[in-house]
This record gives sequence, C-alpha cells and structure tokens, in this order.
Amino acid sequence: MGFTLANILSRRLMRNVPNSVQSLAAFHGKSRIGDRDIVGFGMNGSYTYIDRVDYPMPAIRFRENTPESKALREKEKEDWKKLTLEEKKALYRHSFCLTFSEQRAPNGDWKYMIGGTFAFMGLMLWAYYLMKIYVYPPLPYSMTPEHQSKMLERMIQLRVDPIDGLTSKYDYENNKWKD
Repeated sequence: MGFTLANILSRRLMRNVPNSVQSLAAFHGKSRIGDRDIVGFGMNGSYTYIDRVDYPMPAIRFRENTPESKALREKEKEDWKKLTLEEKKALYRHSFCLTFSEQRAPNGDWKYMIGGTFAFMGLMLWAYYLMKIYVYPPLPYSMTPEHQSKMLERMIQLRVDPIDGLTSKYDYENNKWKD
C-alpha cells in the first residue's frame, strides 16, 4: 500500500468512524442484493446490477440463485460441450439481463426527445409572444422606417464618413447609390 494522498485521506476519514458502522454499511449493501452472487467490483464498488455497453461487468448477477441455476452452475464447471444451447442461454440470462445487440437496439426514445424539444420550443415561443405584448415597452420612434429614412437622408447631406463608410457608396453628382 503506497502513501498516496487518497490513501492518507481515506485512512484519516475512516479513523474516526467506528468499526461497527463500517461493517454495518458493508452488511447493508449485501443484504439488499438477496441471494445473488457477487462476481466483481462493479462500476463503483457498490453491489448493483446495470446493463451498460461501455461497462459490461456488473458487480452482481442479474437473477437470484435458484435450485435450477445452481444445478446449471455445477454442470458449467464440467465440459461445456455437454451443455445444450438452451442451457448456455439460461446460464447467460442468469448472469445478464440483455445481450449487447439488445442493448444497442433502437427503442424509439428519440421520438420522445423530438416531441419534448418541439413542445419546449413552442412553450418558449408563446412565452416570448406574451412577454412582447405585456412586458416589453413599445419600440422607440427612432426604430420606425420613416424616421430611419430621414436619418439616412440627413447622413447623406452631411457626408458622414465619405472615405470608407456609408456615404462612400453614394454618388453625389447623380444623387443615387453607386452600383
């Protein structure tokens, strides 16, 4: 056991916790799984079963032990050529709920996602519409098309930014915009 920071911190944290609490936590985890075999560490060390393609090693078996499964387990220890295909499938289904192809199979969840997205977008459009009517103040006079055309005429008269700005694109001799 090395002296890493994680080891030191875990020892310091567990030093103040009584042994009875530590063993109670371990017992509680095992009591929740029933009569299932613990076959590995699992994803995070807890005794849970989950089907995941990216982490295919659950900590416990999928089903609890039965007399039939125990008999198959004893038969499994011998030559596998003596097992029938149904027995091999039963052994697999005792340990796992789904195969990889069943986990990857399309299940139609995308329809709920698309529907939820459209419902959310519709709700937000209605909220924007109601906010525009009842909350936001009206636009100022300077945003009207008439006022903006008057401002453009005045900028042309004043020859604002004639080198590379707006009026550089205006032909003052012919009184029209350049092509």
